[in-house]
Amino acid sequence: MSISYEITDHSYDVIVVGAGGAGLRATLGMAAAKLKTACITKVFPTRSHTVAAQGGISAALGNMGEDDWR
Repeated sequence: MSISYEITDHSYDVIVVGAGGAGLRATLGMAAAKLKTACITKVFPTRSHTVAAQGGISAALGNMGEDDWR
């Protein structure tokens, strides 16, 4: 049994692989520069690693008041 698929040809200036935070930001920047862009991902967009890592980012801010952990 042979299955045939119709081929659709596409043309882009930029193809971004990965739809996490960095990939989407890169795609947005390229589109703002009037480039024809495509952003591809192997997973559903809301399952990107950026979304899965939420809450895992922290920073030590030296400009805050004195620390009082009590």
